[in-house]
Amino acid sequence: MSHSHEQHGHGDHPEHLGHHWDNVQQQFEASKLGMWLFLATEVLLFGGLFVAYAVWRGNNPELYAYGSEYLDVTMGAINTTILILSSLTMAMAVTYAQLNRQTALLVCLILTFLGACGFMIVKYFEYADKIQEGILPGAAFYEPPANLEASKYWNPDLPIIDRETLLALRIQEAEREREGRPAQIDRPRFGEVSSVAPAAVGPAGFDPDAVRARHVRGEKSNVHPLQDPNRPINAHMFFNIYFMMTGLHGIHVLVGMIVIGWLIYRAALGHFGSDYFTPVDLGGLYWHIVDLIWIFLFPLFYLI
Repeated sequence: MSHSHEQHGHGDHPEHLGHHWDNVQQQFEASKLGMWLFLATEVLLFGGLFVAYAVWRGNNPELYAYGSEYLDVTMGAINTTILILSSLTMAMAVTYAQLNRQTALLVCLILTFLGACGFMIVKYFEYADKIQEGILPGAAFYEPPANLEASKYWNPDLPIIDRETLLALRIQEAEREREGRPAQIDRPRFGEVSSVAPAAVGPAGFDPDAVRARHVRGEKSNVHPLQDPNRPINAHMFFNIYFMMTGLHGIHVLVGMIVIGWLIYRAALGHFGSDYFTPVDLGGLYWHIVDLIWIFLFPLFYLI
């Protein structure tokens, strides 16, 4: 007789227990270990991006001081509050599943799902504003969007500088600095193609003290970065890492919404209770790590 038949007859074998497990507790512990291993890979993934953030910020602090002025702290704070509350309702859902409180479990899962929707809605408006004004990562940051001519920021008199001209200007600046003369020279800014500059050279005309003073007063720059004559030469680096990290986090939120939606469906069918709540518990672990990552992203981009 096989092991599974010795341990479990057809009548006493729980429907949710796999035949390769001895009991429900063993299945639960193995599943949870697998989830922790998966979450460890998520930490490694975002950990690499946090290292990139630290290196870029350490080498180019002026870029982050400048770029953070174009982020909406209020929207970031709203999303932080939403995720913290959704993490609470997810934890309550696990508890209610363990207590066999089916209605409360379903309500908490729905509230968690609505929290995820709220986060993505706020993020949509935040991204849409930047996309509309052409504040985008990479080369697109230096090209006007299709609707920029109708924008108050459009200035057709500003010339576009190509990479060769930009590099020649940077060489002139470096030579002037070595000769003890002021490194700053006049140069066009709109459409500028960037080559990553050493932080020691610094951006022409950028005043970090003025930026800090505005932060203390709670003010924001009212100049569009594409039209700002004092914009750091590599301002796109800030928006590169910003969109990369917040965009990847947003993808994880969308995956979480799929998982929570599946849990809501199964909870509505009464599949979870004190004898079986593993999917709710594992889904909660995933949602908590998504929330935790945002807790780090919010201050690093919006507050510091």
